[in-house]
Amino acid sequence: MLYRVIGLMSGSSLDGLDIAFVELEELGGKWSYKLIGADCIPYSAEWQKRLAHANSISAADFVALDADYGRLTASMVNDFIDQNELGYKVALIASHGHTVFHVPGSHSIQIGDGAAIAAGTGLPVVSNLRSMDVALGGQGAPIVPVGEKLLFAEHRFFLNIGGIANISFNGGVQYDAFDVCAANRVLNMLVNTIGLDFDDNGSIASSGRINEQLLDSLNSLDYFSQQYPKSLANEFGTSTVFPLIQAAGLSVEDSLATYAEHIAIQVGKSAAAIMHQNGLTISGESLLITGGGALNGYLVSRISQQLSPLGIEVIIPDQVTIMYKEALIMALLGVLRWREEDTVLASVTGASRSSIGGALWMGSH
Repeated sequence: MLYRVIGLMSGSSLDGLDIAFVELEELGGKWSYKLIGADCIPYSAEWQKRLAHANSISAADFVALDADYGRLTASMVNDFIDQNELGYKVALIASHGHTVFHVPGSHSIQIGDGAAIAAGTGLPVVSNLRSMDVALGGQGAPIVPVGEKLLFAEHRFFLNIGGIANISFNGGVQYDAFDVCAANRVLNMLVNTIGLDFDDNGSIASSGRINEQLLDSLNSLDYFSQQYPKSLANEFGTSTVFPLIQAAGLSVEDSLATYAEHIAIQVGKSAAAIMHQNGLTISGESLLITGGGALNGYLVSRISQQLSPLGIEVIIPDQVTIMYKEALIMALLGVLRWREEDTVLASVTGASRSSIGGALWMGSH
């Protein structure tokens, strides 16, 4: 069975809306994909501000923002369809939405009203992909592992470095996955202080010196001693980690170098914890890195150094896969929801059972 789907992903880095048009095919239980077109549509300065402050507005304003962002999403999708001449070729839209609140075990809220997207595009829309898992007692995250398991079976370890870094391991019988630490959101906030959007290839971080005192403080935060399943809210990076770095009074170069080292150390510790849980000593495995952080050569080199003693080889895929893997997987989750098949794994989130997540909105009669 062949499905032509648009997947949408908005990450905590606030760079824009990732849109991917994908052909997904299932034959005898095996899935394959062809990523036909993809783009990241940047948010305007006004929308970056609205999204950044979405967690501090009134309930009435929040409801209005949910609808407004749904209409914005529909407009972006319509433009993408027009520019890529996809009229009448898209059967379904799967939208992750933009996460505003994520309180593990309580609620996970993504704005971008699915009804507004369906009404604005005239296409069926799957949204609210995390809610069922949370209702079943799960963390509501990560939800990407189902897609990794079905579409990237040649790897067993996965690391996505977005606003938050998360790691996954396909153990065959069980799938382990959890959030590692805040990542690009903090790195970007640091370079924002000197007027830059991001540290290109980690060149600024590579010129800095690691501050051991700050590094110890970061690695000692309570989250890193918790057992998985576990997940992080965006506020962990913005309200806990970033102020801790600022209080150290370091240069931007030294702050970036220290925080990159912190990310690398936590990735190494996370991989080691997964290996211990699965009875592995030297893994002999490959780890596929995607997300914007995969383009940060300095950070990748530090991660590689941490993983090398574990026998894990770092793999960097093509740039399209790096940037749009999550949007691609959102498309798959939409199809699985349409087929009424599980989209979230209980072994990953800690829910009472795996579940079919997502609300379905029909765009036209």
